[in-house]
Amino acid sequence: MNPMICASCGGWTDEPHVLTGGAGAVLVCVSCGHREPYRRLPLFALTGPSGTGKTTVGRLLTGLLGDVAVVLEQDLLWVGALRDPTGDSAAFRRMWLRLAASVQQSGRPVVLCGTVAPPQFAPWPERALFAGIHYLALTCAPDVLAERLRSRPAWRSWDEERIAEMLGFNDWVRAEAAHTKPPMTLLDTTGATPADTAARVAIWVRGLLDRV
Repeated sequence: MNPMICASCGGWTDEPHVLTGGAGAVLVCVSCGHREPYRRLPLFALTGPSGTGKTTVGRLLTGLLGDVAVVLEQDLLWVGALRDPTGDSAAFRRMWLRLAASVQQSGRPVVLCGTVAPPQFAPWPERALFAGIHYLALTCAPDVLAERLRSRPAWRSWDEERIAEMLGFNDWVRAEAAHTKPPMTLLDTTGATPADTAARVAIWVRGLLDRV
């Protein structure tokens, strides 16, 4: 299901309109007023700097959460057509929100693994398609993070300048997690195995789903 296209008139909108109430959410066409039931579920963002373990943990989460959620890797859509030369990446963020909104119509929410912060999702109209967006940010001690990035394959192009930028982002996440809207939960992976981290992420997701 594409929530941007009306099932009645076929009209397209870049600003989906969702009504919520006691009977559940309803997707409303801004052109003809057609209404249809809509599953408005939470979106889970497993975020944090590169090198903290998101991709590795994401692979493990498919087995730990496969019965309740769909785990997706954000970089799958990092293709030329969605890369903004200005660095804004608006098209990339909005496409992921639309895709996750479509997937959740199966009845299972999406766990999106990739670097994202609340200010990058909050401004877009597609945010209305979700009951909430929850952020769990993996972090790491700076020296360990730098070493992880230096040990990556050459094709990933982690030079010292790029590593310094990621360390800065790591510092920002640690300092600002409690102040973003919504706040981000932190999980330090410095001394943890991927399996331990994945287990804790799964507990976080399931705990939030129990409240839905």
